[in-house]
Amino acid sequence: MSKILFISQDEEKTKKYSQIFKKPYEFFTSSDENTALEIGESCMPDVIITDNSIKFAKSVIKKLKSILPSSAYILLTSKSELEPDIIKNVNAFLTDEMSDNLILSTVHVNLKTKNSLEQLSGANKDLADSLYRLNVLYSTSSQFAGSLDKQKLVDYMIEGMDKALSFDLTCTLAFCTEAEPVLILNSLYEISEELLSAIKLRTVLNYKSLFENKTPPFEIDAENLKVIKNVKYPANRFTFTLFRYDNMFAPISLGDNFFGCIEIFKEIPFSSDDATYFQTIAQQVSLPLKSASLYQEIKETNQKLEKLERLKSEFISIVSHELRTPLTAIKNSLDILTGGKCGELNDAGEKFLLMAKRNVQRLSGIINDLLDLSKIEAGKMDYHFANMNIHSVIDYVKTSLSGLAKEKGLNLIAEETENLPEICADSQRLEQVLTNLVSNAIKFTPEGKTITIRSHIANANQLNPNDCFKDDLKNLSGDYIVVCVEDEGIGIAQKDLTRAFDKFAQIENSLSRKVGGSGLGLPIAKQLLQAHSGAIWCDSEPDKGSRFYFAIPVAHSYELLH
Repeated sequence: MSKILFISQDEEKTKKYSQIFKKPYEFFTSSDENTALEIGESCMPDVIITDNSIKFAKSVIKKLKSILPSSAYILLTSKSELEPDIIKNVNAFLTDEMSDNLILSTVHVNLKTKNSLEQLSGANKDLADSLYRLNVLYSTSSQFAGSLDKQKLVDYMIEGMDKALSFDLTCTLAFCTEAEPVLILNSLYEISEELLSAIKLRTVLNYKSLFENKTPPFEIDAENLKVIKNVKYPANRFTFTLFRYDNMFAPISLGDNFFGCIEIFKEIPFSSDDATYFQTIAQQVSLPLKSASLYQEIKETNQKLEKLERLKSEFISIVSHELRTPLTAIKNSLDILTGGKCGELNDAGEKFLLMAKRNVQRLSGIINDLLDLSKIEAGKMDYHFANMNIHSVIDYVKTSLSGLAKEKGLNLIAEETENLPEICADSQRLEQVLTNLVSNAIKFTPEGKTITIRSHIANANQLNPNDCFKDDLKNLSGDYIVVCVEDEGIGIAQKDLTRAFDKFAQIENSLSRKVGGSGLGLPIAKQLLQAHSGAIWCDSEPDKGSRFYFAIPVAHSYELLH
């Protein structure tokens, strides 16, 4: 029913308008300003008709408009000229000469306009609320995406719900934030111990209801359930009437991953939009919680692996040192015996002592490899860099291993490019790398074949390694001295090329089992070359020999890299 207030001191006019606005209208009249204002505040009329003949017309319209800005204001006037101030504060005009039907029509039009404006205002408010919630949802989603901390993710979820839903209490049962289940209470007011016990029991029952025909993933006891309380206004206290509030409940889960559940209470009933937002944000937090759980598992696994790697390195270092001491004594004793200082040896005795001496040397080499690997992994390997020429390294290794190659009936040659530029390197470590490559070639090359050491200069973009080594060389730039050790031995299958540089790896074939070895030479060589800002790679085919390459930056390129 529309309400109309008529303000006039003219009894005839008041009587006339009372007759016009009978039912279905609710009609009020006033002849003074104070009464008009009281009716305006208490009855909130939809239409206010003010007689312009009263002295306080302009004043009462302004005051009423401050109280009722959405009402329709109509001025009853007999004047053709009106003050600008009063014109701008009214929506329509009536005159004494107008018929009753025209008066009714004018009021109807203004009522329709008022109703339309109210609907539009309501729609705008709903739109503003929706935009605000979308903004909160976007902001909360961004926070979810930016964190792998499970406690923060739960806090962001509760904060987002508080902004959009203005809850009185949330009860979040979380299985992911601590080592044990925890009930997180975000409350507007303080909660008594009795109410807290009831909330805990309700939470446990809600949790178990999610797994009616299944075994819950966690067993929880309401009495011993850990509680974290966050209270906004502790001066006030909730009572058991809290359970009469409107509430919503949702699990926090993703597939087989269960992270907890949440219940939210609010004294004012929730709308359908509230329910949609609540379910959306409860679902949205599940994916980042799963990611956070996986991240934590990976982090813990890495820590365990790091610990195992550290223990392994310490074990290798300790065992290697403990082996070296008695091995030195054995070697010295063998040297004394084979040197004839303890008397003459028969042929059989000398044969067995020489066999023992060779195996002591072999074991000593394995121990040295273990110690080198331990130092490299601990970052304690010493390097003495200086400008030098690769020719000296190749010449030293060729001279040292020519005798061993000759014993096996192999031809060891060097084909070097002359006048190569200097490199900045530790000569002893490069000799160790090249010695390893040539020794391997000697081990795996049949009698009567040739092993060739080559050297040349090349730019990084001219290097063309096998596809499986491209990542190892992608960061190289500038000029490099490249050394290649080529043999005519048993070769390596394509699938085993990268395995050759794995620690303790032995490529599976009959000859590799026969010659043995620690499987550490190539991994150590790779680490040593990386310390020189270089790289190592190989190319091979079964029964067609192998080519092992390593590259060291020339001196000026090394300075640029460092």
